[in-house]
Amino acid sequence: MTIDRDRILEVLDKTHSGPVYKERDYNIEVVSKNLKNAVTKYGLEKTADRANPVNMDDDLADRYYQAGFEAAINIGLMCRDTSRVITFNREELQAGIDAAPKEFWLGDGNQRVLYQHRKPEDNKLPVWTVPLSIAVTEDVFLPLVESLARIPQVDALEGPSLETVWGHPLRSGSPYEHLAGRYQADLMREAIKRAGREGMPMDAVGSSTTHYGVLGGYGVPGGYHPKHDLILILSIADFWTSYESLFKLTHASVTGGKYISASSWVMLGGYAGGPEGTAVASVAYTLLMIAAFQGSRTGVPPFDIKYMGNCGRRAQWALGIANQAVSRNTEIVVHSINNQVAGPATKMLLYETLVGMTNLAASGVSNVVGTRSAGGRRTNYLSPLEHQFGGEVYKAAAGISREHANSIANTFIPKYEDMLVEQPDGQSFQECYNVETLEPTAEWQQMYDEVRDEAIQAGLNFP
Repeated sequence: MTIDRDRILEVLDKTHSGPVYKERDYNIEVVSKNLKNAVTKYGLEKTADRANPVNMDDDLADRYYQAGFEAAINIGLMCRDTSRVITFNREELQAGIDAAPKEFWLGDGNQRVLYQHRKPEDNKLPVWTVPLSIAVTEDVFLPLVESLARIPQVDALEGPSLETVWGHPLRSGSPYEHLAGRYQADLMREAIKRAGREGMPMDAVGSSTTHYGVLGGYGVPGGYHPKHDLILILSIADFWTSYESLFKLTHASVTGGKYISASSWVMLGGYAGGPEGTAVASVAYTLLMIAAFQGSRTGVPPFDIKYMGNCGRRAQWALGIANQAVSRNTEIVVHSINNQVAGPATKMLLYETLVGMTNLAASGVSNVVGTRSAGGRRTNYLSPLEHQFGGEVYKAAAGISREHANSIANTFIPKYEDMLVEQPDGQSFQECYNVETLEPTAEWQQMYDEVRDEAIQAGLNFP
């Protein structure tokens, strides 16, 4: 897939010609009102089913797609830098969806990975990318990434993110971020070399929230490779974008890039409202990110604002039905996130992973980036073992029915749902792993073994 320059220019023109709104008016009068209208028009009120966290109704998923498509046309994307809304009519939105690839390859040599569209209950193996861009200290970065790359179920790498660069604080929006782009690329390549997985595809740039890291690390000599790696474009809030994201798009184009991850998140309990409005918002936002940023993989998962995760019943239901809506009605490579809140060396983290990854696999998601150990809120709080477990579950769940996934959700959500708001931090990488041998502590290994046995008893067939 080649990035279409004419489409870039059309989007840039829209950022300067679309309707003007004040922030509050856009959020309430455009976003909230249109999501509510779509829920009403398509008869989606009170369809969220807490008793069944994984949706099993195809007709309902299709109605959510129709509602999301219409909401996307009526809402658009607000550009923070111009206070104008980037809008697409029905034909433009559909053309963007149709232009998205059904499959593509990333990586090099024997580490090439096929990203392909999946339907709900599809037995095609999905792609597991690790970890999310959780902050770590420089001394931890190399051994942690090497250990992650050694996991057979891991297909690609995104994070973690650096807290400092050569001992100096990595400040957002500063020249430090520009340096961090290339610095992280160097560290990542050294880690995969040590792991014996040179050529493994990567997402650029986990350490940089703005465009400066991408400018410093993607498409430069020795940096992330435009032909083999994904460039990350994330929006800043529900239905909002910025020049920062558009700079990443134009940089991908001028460096000969082909592959873009266009994604964001929506807040359950925010302007989207409850799980029904949030699911519509997830669909709508996904379609807009495809149209605006030419995503090779695209997805917008919901996070519950009450605990900043998505492993509870309401969020799992919204997560599943939104992904089913898109995977049933398009042929895009659907991307999503299972947002856990418990930390490493806790069974809760593994239970959250078991529920969420099973739901995502059964709902037709092609590629998940995870895990968000400890909700990403603490430095160095991630370890390889939960990422190994996430990959094992995700791939073992390919081809299972949504009824089976729902049974797993109802079995394991009660084990942690009372702890979602007051989450256990668990232990840091240095506390639950031997950093020299890259082996987990006996306690953490035992937790993993016990939950893995529970997953097998629940019907997942691990290799």
